[in-house]
Amino acid sequence: MKIKKAVVLFSGGLDSTTALCWALERGYECRAVSFDYGQRHARENRSAAKIARLLGVKLYAIKLEFPWLAVSSLVDAQKRLPEFKTSGIGAAGVPATYVPGRNLVFASIGVSLADSIGASAVVMGPNIIDYSGYPDCSPAFYRALEKAVWAGTKLGVQGKKTKLLTPLIRMSKKGIIKLAVKLKAPLKYTWSCYAGGARPCGVCDSCRLRAKGFKEAGMNDPAITAGYRG
Repeated sequence: MKIKKAVVLFSGGLDSTTALCWALERGYECRAVSFDYGQRHARENRSAAKIARLLGVKLYAIKLEFPWLAVSSLVDAQKRLPEFKTSGIGAAGVPATYVPGRNLVFASIGVSLADSIGASAVVMGPNIIDYSGYPDCSPAFYRALEKAVWAGTKLGVQGKKTKLLTPLIRMSKKGIIKLAVKLKAPLKYTWSCYAGGARPCGVCDSCRLRAKGFKEAGMNDPAITAGYRG
């Protein structure tokens, strides 16, 4: 039987870890890709490496040097991270944490790897329910990008269309957490905080949305209760 392969864009966070476990559960032989794009901390990439080892998945750690990404507060540590109440997250337009073209760049690199190894899918973890308002998380973006992939890759022109799979895109954080638990994802090793300190800051968008998800799911966050520090 032919083995189906997938490339998973992997940050070591809640969503991408769930997406990776989703792909593994569906029988894909996975390759994961993480990115150092100059973000203000390396904490998430340590989580990515830890989880990939735990799951037995080969991880490609890619370093990008795009100086202009410093317009984002996720990259420039001198810029203040926004702190909204949960109800206000995503309501004020594109936030200061938006990294220009990040998901486009990441997806393109994932597609490059997929084209080189004959992978039938690139799996990603964006969602548009509990999120900060990034334009490159929308279903329309990924539908359009998939068409471009089919037109501009070796696999695509050979009729072997690599799919861009976003299984979490219309799920709430509560739903993602419940799926992660069902898949036995190692949530205690995941990292979501934008600040990247010794412990999650609890006030950035990502921390608040994660906390909201665990509360609505009726669960304690194992990454906090287990005290994992990376």
